[in-house]
Amino acid sequence: MSGDPPIRVVLAKLGLDGHDRGLKVVARILRDAGMEVVYLGLRQTTETIVDAVEQEDADVVGISMLNAGHLTLGPRIVDALAEAGLDVPVVIGGIVPDEDRPALADAGVAGVLGPGAPIEEVVAGIRDAVAARGR
Repeated sequence: MSGDPPIRVVLAKLGLDGHDRGLKVVARILRDAGMEVVYLGLRQTTETIVDAVEQEDADVVGISMLNAGHLTLGPRIVDALAEAGLDVPVVIGGIVPDEDRPALADAGVAGVLGPGAPIEEVVAGIRDAVAARGR
């Protein structure tokens, strides 16, 4: 495992949500865990995220959602990645009610991390999503 290249993560805020403090903390957590992080920042579109995943040869996408758009935007990014021929898991972080998690899983979202998730859970969530795709 030590010879494997680091996991490449694209992190972004999809849509109009303007709060990114938590996502910046996640970026730091993942970097400290040895991952390469490409932080796209605020107000990204599905297209900009898909383009970045392709250009950066990302292994996983982390999307932060605090605006209750997870049931619409989560599946949209999963579908857009698939349409682009990119087999890259999507992990959503933020405020996602427990009752919405099965619908997100059914839509292809690889994982959901809630606010205040412990560092170990954040790192494991990303690693598990990547491992489930065979890396």
